Amino acid sequence: MKTLFLTLRIFSATGGIEKVCRIMGKALYEESLENQGVLQVCSMYDKQQDAFHNAYFPSENFKGFSINKLQFIAETVYSSRKYDRIILSHINLLPVGWLIKKFFPRTKLILLAHGIEIWFPVISYKRRMLRACDKIIAVSNFTKSQVSKLHGVPAQRIEVLNNCLDPFLQLPSESKKNKELLQKYGFNESDTILMSLTRLASRERYKGYDKVIEAIANLQNRYYGIKYFIAGRYDNKEKLFVENLAKKLEMKNIVLPGFIPEEELKEHFAMSDVYVMPSRKEGFGIVFIEAMYYGVPVIAGNIDGSVDALLNGELGQLVNPDNVEEIAKAIENIIKNKTAFIPSRKVLTDHFSYEAYKKKLEQVITFNPVNYN
Repeated sequence: MKTLFLTLRIFSATGGIEKVCRIMGKALYEESLENQGVLQVCSMYDKQQDAFHNAYFPSENFKGFSINKLQFIAETVYSSRKYDRIILSHINLLPVGWLIKKFFPRTKLILLAHGIEIWFPVISYKRRMLRACDKIIAVSNFTKSQVSKLHGVPAQRIEVLNNCLDPFLQLPSESKKNKELLQKYGFNESDTILMSLTRLASRERYKGYDKVIEAIANLQNRYYGIKYFIAGRYDNKEKLFVENLAKKLEMKNIVLPGFIPEEELKEHFAMSDVYVMPSRKEGFGIVFIEAMYYGVPVIAGNIDGSVDALLNGELGQLVNPDNVEEIAKAIENIIKNKTAFIPSRKVLTDHFSYEAYKKKLEQVITFNPVNYN
């Protein structure tokens, strides 16, 4: 099979979708080698040099268009005649896929559906474009249900493929908390450190960090060593909101370090006792499985794709993201007996390893198109 994988960004950003694209690119490249196929990856926004020396697939299999949208559209549509299947990394690439399907109707068209970007009704012409896809790959069962319900896509045309752990993830150099890191943030070894990793912005408040602050405020008089570490970029307005909320609730033990480079995250996970992010709009939540990979107990919301990441509660605690008392209870459970909530490494890797992902991906993208219209 000859595969053309179209992305918006893949190397020039560090978000969850970009991470998914890098891992999928690696899996598709390896699948092409094993089956004597061909893979070409094209990015609308990346520069060609962004792919140099990347660990996922050869830069020779990549072309970056440096935000030249017209060139990207023209070249990818024209060259698609040489490929058996086209994979779109995002719904914003749907017009390109639709054009390809119009010119070359026998080409298989596959769309990745991540989360919030596809959870809302779309205008009629984009709805028709969605139905032109031969298959939609949803990262969670929740996303699958939203795509089917909101866009009228037959459920049998949607496959669930959960995201996986990055195959290049490394364990921390030490099993104990890094003393220098603790000192940097003013923590003690005896503290119970709760961590969230998210952008601080009003549009990101659905991640639930405000509810976590309220929950900690309810617990801090009984458990004096609770500290809340919210890592990630922030805008000044939202930083002020968080600080004012903490002040109002007399919750002093909160640290906002800002952006942390990806290569340093493993030591920050290892420093933490709990990863808590009771989100209401998570497509899947790669950060959950990464936290669990480092042996950190996880608390997540029970109304979105987080349910898949925690295997319906087998790997961590699922809570109502709007119920502060429920969040506080989940935190208290871990404080009282952390060992009981450390996720099973075997269960985690059985379901979310790169090897398991690659095997399922090959099954999902190997199919004969069926006309459901």
